[in-house]
Amino acid sequence: MAIHQPGRRLLHGISLKFVSDHVTGGGKRSTNAGLSLTSMIDFLIVVVVFLLMTFNSSGETPLAKNVRLPKAENSIDMVDAPLVGVVGGQILVDGASSGNTRDIEESKQVKRIEELFNILKAKRELWKQTRPGKDFPGVVVLQIDRDVPAVVVKSVFQTSAFAGYPNVSFMVDGASKTKG
Repeated sequence: MAIHQPGRRLLHGISLKFVSDHVTGGGKRSTNAGLSLTSMIDFLIVVVVFLLMTFNSSGETPLAKNVRLPKAENSIDMVDAPLVGVVGGQILVDGASSGNTRDIEESKQVKRIEELFNILKAKRELWKQTRPGKDFPGVVVLQIDRDVPAVVVKSVFQTSAFAGYPNVSFMVDGASKTKG
């Protein structure tokens, strides 16, 4: 068999009938498949609407349910820091459970909260590992209901400071925001 220049279609130059029938579709079915775009477009529209509805560009921190923040006249904007919330008897760090306040409320003494301490310490170590050479800001934001006893607030405050977060800020309901 001599070497010849290939044609426009692959395998069309082969004289075997079953190969040429297979390449051209054999008269049975079209080799071009039709694609229905209706369901794909519906799916993409649902995804886009979902993403637009859940996107929050304002940087607002969602409040836990049933939390009434104390009011303040002078406040500053939120900073990027771990959010420690006290909701009912639960202590939450960025929405994840990290202890409860039952022991503190029963003893009415300021205590270090071990679970909170360990989580904040781990967050501090992670921050230092991901940003080597930068100074750790040590800022934590407390989201505490205004009806929480003072001994619980002091315990959360001191535990945060012991974990390496000396700059503690309280989340408040600011009536008028002024930079301070």
